[in-house]
Amino acid sequence: MEVILLERVEKLGQIGDVVTVKNGFARNYLLPRNKALRANEANRKLFEANKAKIVADNDAKRKDAEAASKGIDGASVTLIRQASNTGQLYGSVAVRDIVEALVADGKKVSKQQVVLDKPIKAIGVYDVKVSLDLQSQGVDILAQMFEKDVAGFTEDFDPNAEPGTIAEEAPAEAATADEGEDA
Repeated sequence: MEVILLERVEKLGQIGDVVTVKNGFARNYLLPRNKALRANEANRKLFEANKAKIVADNDAKRKDAEAASKGIDGASVTLIRQASNTGQLYGSVAVRDIVEALVADGKKVSKQQVVLDKPIKAIGVYDVKVSLDLQSQGVDILAQMFEKDVAGFTEDFDPNAEPGTIAEEAPAEAATADEGEDA
């Protein structure tokens, strides 16, 4: 499925890129989280009309994130945990523990911003990445793009429809059926 990215998606592309992804990834991740739009003609025109505003907002947010990163860059926290004689921790250090330590240190960080590949389970010094970009902050690009909902921008979704069927115009059919009953 081809989609237009509304924000930078790591290992996929930048804002405005038209990329081909697997259908499940688009339906289950990109589209519900408003990270992308289906790449149809109407959505392409809509995106192009608002591209300058999206990029300008993205640049402003990026500058804010860079300013916020100055306080976090190089920050060091020490977490004390019980460990065995071999250096294995009895518990593990998770994202929540790192965020709590940074917040106690006066840093403004959320759990979504801390990138930890796997929990820390041994004694040592570890580098942890803190991502300050738009998607980790939970910024809704679509809400910024449009002040009000534009017709044709969102797709109708019928949870009872069979997969692969085309949505029919039920209100028009119901109106004609009601007129036939009155006669």
